[in-house]
Amino acid sequence: MIKHLPGGDKVSKAEKISDAEWKVMEVVWENGSIPSSQIVKKLVPTTKWNPKTIHTLIRRLVTKEVLGIEKKRVNEYYALVSADECKKEITNTFIKKVYDGSLELLVSNFIKSKKLSNTELENLKNILDKELD
Repeated sequence: MIKHLPGGDKVSKAEKISDAEWKVMEVVWENGSIPSSQIVKKLVPTTKWNPKTIHTLIRRLVTKEVLGIEKKRVNEYYALVSADECKKEITNTFIKKVYDGSLELLVSNFIKSKKLSNTELENLKNILDKELD
């Protein structure tokens, strides 16, 4: 879903997810419907965040309509937006902002900067060949 802002700018749900919130979403995407206690259990060892911080991030994601709540004895949270949808929206926004919408320019810059290995270049070539057939 895309919301319109004053001035005609559009912000998708994916673009509203902060880096910290993205970590919470990754746990939810990997686990489906999950209680907040399990989200905390999975994030504390890798992030060293306080559980209250994680609960705050969860509440923000619910407010942003990115997470839904299934009311049970122990509430469970589930994604309202898929990981693929978020990645596509963020990628498209990045390409529009940085490369004026040109995917060709993005790929060209990666190739010219030698950031791609020969294997990656060959894989890209194969993808393009399949699309052209």
